[in-house]
Amino acid sequence: MTEPTEPSTSSSLARDPTTVVHPRREPFEHGLLPIPRLIFSDPTQTLISLKQKLLELSSNQRVDSAAISESLQIPIEHARLVLDTLASILHSDSEPLVAAKLEEIDSVGVDVHDLVLFLYIQSYKRLLPRTHKDSAAVADVWPSTSAFDGYLSALSPLQLVRSNSRRFMPSQADEEAHQLSYLQKHLANIVSLLAEPVEGEGEESLVLTMDRFEHLGFLIRFGDKGSEGNSFSQCSPFFANSDPDMPAVPVPAAQVHDWLLQNIVSALEYISERTSSKENGPASASDQDVAMTDASTVSVKVSTGTRGASFIEGISKSSYAKHASDIKGSSVKVLNCHESAIYILAPLRYATVYGCSDATIVLGAVGKAVRVEHCERVHVIVAAKRICIANCRECVFFLGVNQQPLIVGDNHKLQVAPYNTFYAQLEEHMNEVRIVPSVNRWNEPLALGMVDPHDSLSHPAGVSDVQTESATQVDPEQFTNFVIPSWLGGESTGFKKDNPFTLPDAYMASQHKNHKNLEEIRKLLREASLEESRKRELSSALHVYFKDWLYASGNIRQLYCLQGD
Repeated sequence: MTEPTEPSTSSSLARDPTTVVHPRREPFEHGLLPIPRLIFSDPTQTLISLKQKLLELSSNQRVDSAAISESLQIPIEHARLVLDTLASILHSDSEPLVAAKLEEIDSVGVDVHDLVLFLYIQSYKRLLPRTHKDSAAVADVWPSTSAFDGYLSALSPLQLVRSNSRRFMPSQADEEAHQLSYLQKHLANIVSLLAEPVEGEGEESLVLTMDRFEHLGFLIRFGDKGSEGNSFSQCSPFFANSDPDMPAVPVPAAQVHDWLLQNIVSALEYISERTSSKENGPASASDQDVAMTDASTVSVKVSTGTRGASFIEGISKSSYAKHASDIKGSSVKVLNCHESAIYILAPLRYATVYGCSDATIVLGAVGKAVRVEHCERVHVIVAAKRICIANCRECVFFLGVNQQPLIVGDNHKLQVAPYNTFYAQLEEHMNEVRIVPSVNRWNEPLALGMVDPHDSLSHPAGVSDVQTESATQVDPEQFTNFVIPSWLGGESTGFKKDNPFTLPDAYMASQHKNHKNLEEIRKLLREASLEESRKRELSSALHVYFKDWLYASGNIRQLYCLQGD
């Protein structure tokens, strides 16, 4: 969130940006799994018992997927998913699970205390998607002026119904307040999961050591930039000046609870006052908490959050590109963009694509996690560590992913295919965020439940165990390379040497076949002895078929960058 002019407040904690507490958004945005056995009706008592059991089984307070599978009674592939998810959302880059290579994740395992916090927040319920303040204006992005509009047909009634009910992601302020309120409500339980009794004094005298306190950094951060360069404990008054060579004195759990609670209350007041000042004051172009940009216009809202997120929102019928030098921060959110081609050619930690339709979105290299949600007829091309697809329809994903694609929620007619593009800095960006090009699990989607227990909607009885529709593979005969325009950095177009991921044999054979057919057609055209009138007829026919293909395939959106202002 962009920081506005400092509002008047009764709390000195809320005035100083370096002491304002924030929820870590990553566990709530990328760490919730729709697996019923991970959600407990009485999480505190259940997880305290589970923690003790796991600690007794482990010699170093870390557990692997086999121990998780056995203790939670879940399939081993779900236990591995838990480990992979934790590796992508833990807060410290020095944490062994975060630093582990792909093949080492299971042997390294997860710290028991991080695991119980992860399991506890599986009870979190997301905010409902919101409607636009002027729903009539954005009920449909059509019609609007475009060089290509004359060829496009009207939306079907089904499409109109979906457009009229288009979902908008809750504002960043609303989401942060919701997450803080959850932490406020559950803080006592969270602290108790990390606390331990003083030897000889019983359960009523719980304390937190500096090591246990550090685990709170999984859910909470201080300041606009978090605790970059510092451990979470160094942001507290309890351990800030601790001698690294001397063990710090444990702090009573009640004292830690009261201090964090005071900070959370102050932060909630700060958000409330800031939101109120925005509602009463003039709108700012860089304010990402104001209402969404009108999707039926060509105006675009691009803003950068002070804690490392760039927002690209409301792009309609145009082409838009961002390079590494344009991205301020480590994550990107592409929201409510329609009929466009969007290129984010940069190394990232996290990426979210939400509420988009009829668009092609290229994400450079995403080292932690990608989430694509509530999208229709979108092509997503991404090299990433992992991807989660939720509640999407008729979308195609061209993937270079090191972990199984996760498919959750109500999905229809999804397709997956191997990665199919290249740009000059791609391999450099992949190396920077530690994506392994020799591993691509694009064709191993893992489909979980159709009902997401983390949303706030009510669902009919009996549907919670229904598995979502998985994705089918794009026919190799229909597979094509996606060429990024040269002026955006996609100088090279060779299909074999440029793609950092190895194409499966069937797709490579199809590429060779298409390339051979193209050369033969070129040769025939060059050698054809036709009269001028016949040449013009042939040229006209080719243009018609090419135009038909552009619209039928959706590739017409790649040409928006050629339109005049």
